[in-house]
Amino acid sequence: MNSGSASLDSLLLRCTNKKEREILEQYADLYAILKTTEKLERAYVRDAISAKDYEPACEKLIGQFKTLWDTVRSSVPDVEQFMSTYNMQCPMAAKRLIYSGMPATIEHNVRPGRGATAGAAIAVAETVQHFITAMDSLKLNMAAVDQIYPLLSDLVQAMMKVSTLPADMNGKKTVRAWMTKLHLLPASHELNDADVRQLLFDLESAYNEFMANLPR
Repeated sequence: MNSGSASLDSLLLRCTNKKEREILEQYADLYAILKTTEKLERAYVRDAISAKDYEPACEKLIGQFKTLWDTVRSSVPDVEQFMSTYNMQCPMAAKRLIYSGMPATIEHNVRPGRGATAGAAIAVAETVQHFITAMDSLKLNMAAVDQIYPLLSDLVQAMMKVSTLPADMNGKKTVRAWMTKLHLLPASHELNDADVRQLLFDLESAYNEFMANLPR
């Protein structure tokens, strides 16, 4: 029997009270999320699933992972060590859940196909709205990760819908970098004044770049 199975068997044998059962269930959920994400990533790479179907499924798994990890972080501070303990070969899941925190379609600027009609104008309007919402929230002292991260995620997804933007636009890269940084922090963590000021500056710079790249 391998070391991972031995550890799990030991936990099962000691699972005699409610707290231990909860820990076991959380470990099982984490294991399942990692395995499912690995299968989804491999299916996407092999073109066995479309970008349209992949993206929402991946976003759901990322959200589930972040919520669960915030709960078990004290007992599982290192997810990669958890994977090693239970002999999990899930390198793609580790990349997506631990380090990236966003679907590959967003990270690599490959959005699901959409019709190019009045949707372009709607996408621009939505992006402007998300820029303003994110910047206003920071100015109102909303500095916790679980307050900021969803706003940046909505902003990036809105920007990706604007097909006229350059693929290598610095503003998109900057906001994605902030998403990755926040993804690695606990939901309750609050940015300090220096980080808030830098994020606000980066958002304002990205907004100005976004507006400059719109068709005249």
